[in-house]
Amino acid sequence: MGKDLKGKELGKGLSQRKDRKYSARYVTRSGKRVEKYFDTLPEARNWLADSRYEDTHGSTGITSTVTVDTWFNYWYDNLIADLSPNTRRNYKERYDKNVKSAIGKMVISDVKPMHCKMILNGMMDDYAGSTIRQVYITMGTMFRAAVMNDVISKHPMDGVRYTKPIKAPSDHRVLSVEEQQKFLEVAKSSHNYYQYALILETGLRTGEMIGLTWDAIDFKNKTLTVNKALEFRHKQKTWRAGPPKTQSSYRTIPLTTRAYNLLLELQELRKKQKLSNDLVQVLTYTDRRTGQTASLDMRDLVFINFRTGMPAKNSSYDTHLYKLCAMAGIPPFSMHTLRHTYATRAIESGMQPKALQKLLGHASIKTTMDTYVHVTDDSLSKAVQLFEAKNTTMA
Repeated sequence: MGKDLKGKELGKGLSQRKDRKYSARYVTRSGKRVEKYFDTLPEARNWLADSRYEDTHGSTGITSTVTVDTWFNYWYDNLIADLSPNTRRNYKERYDKNVKSAIGKMVISDVKPMHCKMILNGMMDDYAGSTIRQVYITMGTMFRAAVMNDVISKHPMDGVRYTKPIKAPSDHRVLSVEEQQKFLEVAKSSHNYYQYALILETGLRTGEMIGLTWDAIDFKNKTLTVNKALEFRHKQKTWRAGPPKTQSSYRTIPLTTRAYNLLLELQELRKKQKLSNDLVQVLTYTDRRTGQTASLDMRDLVFINFRTGMPAKNSSYDTHLYKLCAMAGIPPFSMHTLRHTYATRAIESGMQPKALQKLLGHASIKTTMDTYVHVTDDSLSKAVQLFEAKNTTMA
């Protein structure tokens, strides 16, 4: 296995050169050694995975004369199959709703920056900035893969930008300390209390919480390992396991005393838990770190619905939250608000942003600071009081 310049293992076929470029190499079925260099590790890793797939499964028949629709379907079905279900669903939804009708029938090599810019401009009046950004990312990622695989020679998004701002971080819903206390007090009478309380103690994503299994909890060392996610696919009417959202989402979280006690209580309740016959399923998925097949035994899930004996579906949590908010007398919020709130409480308590980045599973510290860290009115008041107390002797 190759390493980067700091000695970190990168995986088979990957290494970093002294000029800081990343090398990706493999040996074809015919014994030919192929190597290519990239500026970033994700580019090298994606190219290597795509090339190995094509070498194993034969020629794809994908050339510069195929339509954008054909390329998108190939890219979606084969090249990003290892991404999280949510990410893949977002790509498909944005392509189907915003890209397909505009350029889907075009030959991919004929697509120019002006075509991509027209799609984004056409969304300005009817869509939020965050949705336009998702379309921008979908097209950019899809066409970048085409360039990397020599389907097209130039990226048609080069120089294309969008101007509508995304929602400001301050607009994201975060519970105040008082709202959090009111919510938890009401939630104690709910069968979903442990799920909500654990996210407020760990910052887990909803899919990570639903897919949490007992073998990922180390009671001796008081840690919780995030290495998979689970969601219900309504269209297929089936459960689907997958890797965490990104490579950086694989992480081990030290448990707070409260989180540790919540899991101990859950372990006791497990003895009386109703289990559905349909729970006898072992779901497989591709581990993003190794490229190997991994599995999730649904009988080992931590959170099982007390009525059905199956895990609760993603959407049902938000529906239940709205009811609890009405009971608590606070504005409604979604599951992701709990993760936002965890991050905000962490910063307010003095946690270093870099540590929070690791706990949340973000690849970039910018994501942590721009998206999840919010300064509440309470923390502003406390900050001013602290400043005043420290500077009374200076007056």
